[in-house]
Amino acid sequence: MANNRDLMLRGLTNSPEFVKELFPAAERTALLYHLSYLCLGNFPKLERILRQRAVENQLLFVYSEALILKCATTSDDLVSSLLPMLKLSVEDDQPVLAVKSLEKSQTWINEIIQRANEMIDRYEKHIFDVASSTSDVITEKAETEKKKVEMSSEIKSLDKIVDLFQDDRKKISDKIEKIETKIKEKNAELQNHVSKVCRTSEGLGIMTAIVPFIGPIIETINDTGTAPGVKAKTKALTNELSQLTSEKSDLRNKDWSIQLQMTELQLKSAILKIEKGTIPDPVHLGDVQNCLSQIRTILIQLQKFWTSVGELLDSLKKKTFVGEDILDGNMTEITKSFFLKSIKTAEEYWKTFGQSCLNAKEIFDLKSKDAYKFLESSPPVDQVEWKQEYDSVIEKLKKINPDRLWEANQAAITE
Repeated sequence: MANNRDLMLRGLTNSPEFVKELFPAAERTALLYHLSYLCLGNFPKLERILRQRAVENQLLFVYSEALILKCATTSDDLVSSLLPMLKLSVEDDQPVLAVKSLEKSQTWINEIIQRANEMIDRYEKHIFDVASSTSDVITEKAETEKKKVEMSSEIKSLDKIVDLFQDDRKKISDKIEKIETKIKEKNAELQNHVSKVCRTSEGLGIMTAIVPFIGPIIETINDTGTAPGVKAKTKALTNELSQLTSEKSDLRNKDWSIQLQMTELQLKSAILKIEKGTIPDPVHLGDVQNCLSQIRTILIQLQKFWTSVGELLDSLKKKTFVGEDILDGNMTEITKSFFLKSIKTAEEYWKTFGQSCLNAKEIFDLKSKDAYKFLESSPPVDQVEWKQEYDSVIEKLKKINPDRLWEANQAAITE
């Protein structure tokens, strides 16, 4: 059984709020489509392509909203139905009730996993379509430039600076990738440490059967009596993980600052190129692909999370923990007490996860309805109006902080 429990622990999610990472990616995607439309939409062939891709993205967000809502309602069902049934089955020694509830919850979870897989495939296809559109723009741009005079020295100078910024972003990206590798390794080390502790603790073993987040398990390790050095090692590992996460956050903010500076230079370059009848570079479409890839990555994490929850509940139904059947009606008072406490902890974290999903659902709803109104008309022909609209989008982009957007959107949704 130890191996089964280790497997479950390695699949646990650190925080019930991991879906909050959807916010900046979803916010940026719509704004970057708007910028792409402004820069390329005055060229008829490219306008048609961008309209098609943007409409596809709208539909993608509608489907994403439905998936996230399903996650929220299932979380609520677990809190209002499954966990109370588990509590009742333990208090009244009625394991049949627990088994029936667990089987029902498996149906909910399997449906989410299936929907998540479908959404991941949809995002993958859309990312490919955007990449193809970027290639189409580059081809059209090359054909157009054959008929135009040589680029001005000012445009060349701006493009050169943008290239230097791209080099800086590449260096930052490499650093982030290395830190993410360290975070993954440190997470594995922490989860292996927790697994080892849980193998020697009956109460913690029971908690891993019902709480799908490693955070409360670590809190329990720190709050209960454990072997000498266990708390110290747990704290040291969590502190190291926190430090790495902080370093990653700093790099992401630095990268975002560079992106904003690049966007301002790209505006100047785009204006000059449009004046000459030349197609600007499709730089914003490349950023769209990055944002879509981030959303897809989070959906994969969501799919893995629910798969882990499904395996956890299945093990609760079929397996034994520390040599004693949890659902056989013969639990000791100590075991029963730990199990009931775990149910209470699980309720709190599932409620947090459900609320996070509802907030994420709202942002997808807002972005699918309001963020693509720019498609209702062609980009302004007048340069003053064009620049005003571009500047307006840039101001919205500047307000997006990778680490603070979550709180801002929560406030906006609450109002």
